[in-house]
Amino acid sequence: MTRTIGVVLVDDEPLIRTGLRAILESEDDLAVVGEAADGAEVAGLVRRVRPDVVLMDVRMPVVDGIAATEHLLSVVPDPPKIIVVTTFDNDDYVYSALRAGASGFVLKRARPEELVAAVRTVCAGDSLLYPSALRRMAARHAVTGSRLREAGLTERERQVLRLMAAGLSNAEVAGELFLGVETVKTYVGNVLAKLGARDRTQAVIAAYESGFVSPGGDRR
Repeated sequence: MTRTIGVVLVDDEPLIRTGLRAILESEDDLAVVGEAADGAEVAGLVRRVRPDVVLMDVRMPVVDGIAATEHLLSVVPDPPKIIVVTTFDNDDYVYSALRAGASGFVLKRARPEELVAAVRTVCAGDSLLYPSALRRMAARHAVTGSRLREAGLTERERQVLRLMAAGLSNAEVAGELFLGVETVKTYVGNVLAKLGARDRTQAVIAAYESGFVSPGGDRR
């Protein structure tokens, strides 16, 4: 029996929420379990309905998606995955939300099947990485600190991180490095633990901001 994925919608525009609900609830394994019109409502709603995924508008008039993401992840034990919903893929708001802990983003103009795939992807434990968009956003932020250098990654873990930053899935990384998928999952887990990263997105951002992978796309 397929497990139903519970989703909370957070957007200040009722029409957007209605459209998202219609798309998601057309799928047998997805269910909208709650809605909020502003980021201020999110933490309380999540505590009540315990969703698997939150679709979070990044720009809202009272509490925006960045602040709502930070608050949710800090106050709710075992929080859901967060996907930022945005109009522009080069928005600094999006980058800030990713740094705050969102697992990825989707565009409001995305096709229904792309939205559905995004929800299923993050619920399965993967992150929505768009390397070209992430590079463009990272290019506007100074490369600072030595977080990655101090993490003590092994050479194999560094190889895995480079491929993660290129947007490869665990299966694709396994193919590139001639490893088993379970072995790759172990390496990914090690990378996340050493970097103190919540998920793959946070690890990739650390790779860019430490200069390990340059915003121009060169791997160091």
